[in-house]
Amino acid sequence: MAEHASRLTRADFRIFRAIPTRWHDNDVYGHVNNVVYYGWFDTAVNAWLIENGFLDPATSAIVGLVVETGCSYFESVAFPETVEAGIAVERLGTSSVTYRIGIFRQGSEQAAAQGRFTHVYVARASQKPVPIPAPLRAALTAIQS
Repeated sequence: MAEHASRLTRADFRIFRAIPTRWHDNDVYGHVNNVVYYGWFDTAVNAWLIENGFLDPATSAIVGLVVETGCSYFESVAFPETVEAGIAVERLGTSSVTYRIGIFRQGSEQAAAQGRFTHVYVARASQKPVPIPAPLRAALTAIQS
C-alpha cells in the first residue's frame, strides 16, 4: 500500500484561485466526486496561464499537454462550498513543469486535497516537445517553491 502524502498548508503555495462548487459536482455520497478535483487542477493552472498571456487555447503555437497527475484526499468538500485552489511549481525541466496543487476549504489552513499536475510543452502542429518559452519559464520560476 502506498504511503499517504503529508498534508500541505497554504504556505506551500504561491497563487490562489476561488472556485465555486456546483450542484452536479456532488456524487451519491453527498460530497464532491474525485473526478471534479482534476477539473479544478486544470482550471487553476490553465486560468493562470491564460490570465498571464502564456496560453491562448485556440491559437498558441506551443501548448502544455498533461502527462501525469495524481491526488490525495484528506477531507470531503460538498456543494455549495467555494474552494480555493493553490498552485506552486514543484519541478521545472527543459520542456516540462510539475505543479503542486492544493484544494482548500475557505478559511482552512490545511489542504482538503492535494496533488500534482505535469505539463510537457509541445509544438501544437507536431506534438513534439519543445523548450518552455523564456517568458513563461521566468513566471514559473517566480512561483517555484
